[in-house]
Amino acid sequence: MEVSSLPISASQRAKLISAGYTTLSSLFSVSHSDIARDLEISENEALEILRLASQRRGSERSDGTSSIVNGAQSAWEMLNEEESLGRITTSCSELDDILGGGISCKEVTEIGGVPGIGKTQLGIQLAVNVQIPMDYGGLQGKAIYIDTEGSFMVERVLQIAEACFEDMRGYHGFLKRDLQTCQLNMQPKDFLENIIYFRVCSYTEQIAVVNYLEKFISEHKDVKVVIIDSITFHFRQDFDDMALRTRLLGGMALKLMKLAKKFTLAVVLLNQVTTKYTEGQYQLTLALGDSWSHSCTNRVILYWNGNERYAYIDKSPSVRSAAAPYAVTGRGIRSSVSNCKRVKMM
Repeated sequence: MEVSSLPISASQRAKLISAGYTTLSSLFSVSHSDIARDLEISENEALEILRLASQRRGSERSDGTSSIVNGAQSAWEMLNEEESLGRITTSCSELDDILGGGISCKEVTEIGGVPGIGKTQLGIQLAVNVQIPMDYGGLQGKAIYIDTEGSFMVERVLQIAEACFEDMRGYHGFLKRDLQTCQLNMQPKDFLENIIYFRVCSYTEQIAVVNYLEKFISEHKDVKVVIIDSITFHFRQDFDDMALRTRLLGGMALKLMKLAKKFTLAVVLLNQVTTKYTEGQYQLTLALGDSWSHSCTNRVILYWNGNERYAYIDKSPSVRSAAAPYAVTGRGIRSSVSNCKRVKMM
C-alpha cells in the first residue's frame, strides 16, 4: 500500500514521497528519528505518521489475506503464461534472436551503453514498433516515453515511423495480406499520436511521474511499453546522501516491476555508463552501482567492437548470455552489415 493512502496533510505526503518513502513498508524499515530528519519535521509528527501507517497496514492485512492466496499460480500456469506473452521487435533480427524474439512484456529490461551507441535510437524504435498491428505480429499498443535528458527528437520519430510503415507494406506484398485497413487507420503520423511523452527536469518530477503511471495506464490500457530515457540522469547529480538515492531508486524500481506485471507491458530503462576501479584499473560499467543491477529482469549492454555496434545479454532469467551486431541507420535500428561505420544520425 502507498503512503498516498495515509490520512496526513498534503505537505507531509509530498515530503514523504520526495524523501523516497512511497510505500508503507518503506516507513517501517527506518526509525522515527530517521523520518523526522529526512522530512525536517518533529519527532512527534514522525511518530504520528508511523502510528497511522501501522493502523493502515493492519487493516490491509485483515482485508487482503484472501486476495494474496487467490493470486497464487501453479508453475505450469506460469509457463503457459510466459509462452503466450507478446514481445516487441527491435527491427534487428539478430538482436531479436538473442532476446528470445524481442523485448518481453511483464518484465523490466535495462539497456545501457556509452554515449552515441544508440540507446535513444533503440528506445524510439521500440516506441514505434509496439504499435505494429497484430496482423503483422505486433502488439498494436501505445508507448509512454519519459525523457529525462531532452534527447527525444520528434523528427527522428517520424523518420522511424515512416520506415516502419514502409516495412509493413513490404510484408503485405510478401504475406499477400490486405493492407487497406492499415492504409486507412495507420499512417505514419498515427505512430506519433500513440506515443505519450513526458519531459521531466528533476528527480522529484521523475518520481512523481512514475507514481502517476499506475493511474494513467489503468485509464489507457492499450499502453504496452514504458520507456525511461534515461533512468540515471537526475540521480547522478546533487546527491550527497547515497542512502537516500538508493531508497528512491529502489522504490521506483519496485513500482516499475509492479506496473510491468499488473498491466502485462514492457518497461525499458535506458542507462548511462560510469567508471569503476577494479583489480588495479578503471573499467566502464553501467551507472547506479551493483545494487541497482538487481532491480531489472534483463540487462542488455551496448558496446562498440571496432566500427560495429554490438548488444550483449548480460543478465536474463530466460535467455542465455550472447552478443549480436546491430546498426543504427536512417530507417532506425536494423541488422548490421559488414561495412557499418560510426555515423552521427542527427
